[in-house]
Amino acid sequence: MDCALLGWPPDAPTLRLDYRRFAYAGKFVLGSTGKAVVREGERGEGEYDDHLLAAASFDPDRTDPDRLVVRYVTVRDDRRGEGLGARLLAFVAARAADRGYHRVRIAVNNPAAYVAAHRAGFAFTGAETGLAELVCERPSDRPADRDAGVYRSGLDRYRDRDLDDEALAHLDEKAAAGPPSVVGVPDDAEPGG
Repeated sequence: MDCALLGWPPDAPTLRLDYRRFAYAGKFVLGSTGKAVVREGERGEGEYDDHLLAAASFDPDRTDPDRLVVRYVTVRDDRRGEGLGARLLAFVAARAADRGYHRVRIAVNNPAAYVAAHRAGFAFTGAETGLAELVCERPSDRPADRDAGVYRSGLDRYRDRDLDDEALAHLDEKAAAGPPSVVGVPDDAEPGG
């Protein structure tokens, strides 16, 4: 299993992710965003890129040329919970630094993605998008300074949403634990520039 940067916008490849196994699969058929993946083995002959375990798409911020924005991150359904999303985000941030970006931003719409972003060294900015996504950001060359109170305040924003008792208990568990440890850039990552 390794991380690889497949291309920068606007000339990145398209991916054929199985829509039954990946959230946002349709967002990866566009070649206008950069792509990075976690993959295992080689691409087979099938209809989909079944060797891919996770994928991220990204492009420059339209208002700040020093910032890269991660648009989508998705992990194959049978590999969720293994930390692949966090590893991929850390990898994208490192490649952004190599490319000259100073900051990396992502907006997340669920608690699992919020925790993964923090594991990748992002911190909640306190802002939300118009789509009720929480905005997280980090310097491209190192993890952000993270505050436990700010981390918990982000988790608390999810409490106002339609969550079941199990999801609320999970939020309580994550909030009590505080910000998760930051993952490093995977050792097996292909440089890519």
